[in-house]
Amino acid sequence: MTDTHASETSGSDLGELTLVRTYAAPIELLFDCMTQAEHLCHFWGPVGVHTPIDGIVVEPHAGGRFETRMVSDDGSGEFTMKAVFVEIERPTRIVWTEPEVEGGMTSALTFRAIDEGHTEVTTHQTNVPAMYRSPEAQAGMQSSFDKCDAYLETLVASS
Repeated sequence: MTDTHASETSGSDLGELTLVRTYAAPIELLFDCMTQAEHLCHFWGPVGVHTPIDGIVVEPHAGGRFETRMVSDDGSGEFTMKAVFVEIERPTRIVWTEPEVEGGMTSALTFRAIDEGHTEVTTHQTNVPAMYRSPEAQAGMQSSFDKCDAYLETLVASS
């Protein structure tokens, strides 16, 4: 289940987004998937791109780097994200900021175990430029969540 809320920040082109999704996976596994390159390479980015493992840097501690290089499946381009972790609290919270994005967009993921096999993730983003809040960008983000869900299903089934 995905629930998305968007709001504008008064007096600027920046806004906020809050997305809530429940995954059929334990909290520890979901946290690992968001902090380990060997998992991220399976789902990071929207449908139509892939993220090679050699294009991922994850240093999961405050001040550590979080970088990804997404490559269009049709070869038409590459998209990079360069962020710095602000906070890591295993297995309940991950916060990073993207200083190169206008306004220094910050993403905070909060993980809440619903039961042994289900985890709710709330993603709250601040200083979000308008282009990232567009319907197309939001559809891309949702497709990335769908890819994560499908990947998690393979991990849970094999355990």
